[in-house]
Amino acid sequence: MAIKPTIYKIQLEIADSDRHCYESLAITLARHPSETLERLAVRILAFCLNYQRGLEFTRGLSSTDEPELWRHSDGGVLQQWIELGQPEPARLRKACGRCEDVVLFSYGRSADTWWQQNAVEFSSMPRLQVWQFDWPQVETAGQLISRNTRLGVNIVGGVLYVDNGERSCELELSLLLERA
Repeated sequence: MAIKPTIYKIQLEIADSDRHCYESLAITLARHPSETLERLAVRILAFCLNYQRGLEFTRGLSSTDEPELWRHSDGGVLQQWIELGQPEPARLRKACGRCEDVVLFSYGRSADTWWQQNAVEFSSMPRLQVWQFDWPQVETAGQLISRNTRLGVNIVGGVLYVDNGERSCELELSLLLERA
């Protein structure tokens, strides 16, 4: 018998002063049995960093042909493709061919090594932007998430301040590759 996903209900308060985006949202996420809390945290943070009307969580780990997040136009045209982790270059090359705006949020203990091995190949991809989260900061952010939680995410000067009412953390992103 397959293990079922765990459902997370998040009351999300986004205050992104960099983009003048302020939203209160109730989101429900399914955490795949093999997904860590750190990965779930990165999914939520990527959502906050890119939030605009139409941005959606996809089936994620349970689907190999979808990113973690995407946004379609009202007419159904794919406008934004957001990946997480350390994907193979072929996956991102395919995404760049399908979409005008491709963003990757890299994280993990081996993210620096992964980037060194793939940076040259990624730099030739049009429309790709790559960011990296600091792994210890992601681990701390993962500890703020519970199955029913309220998260405040404030973004100021590219720094994310995350608070669950009891504890908080700060995350800084590093830009590894600017969109061509």
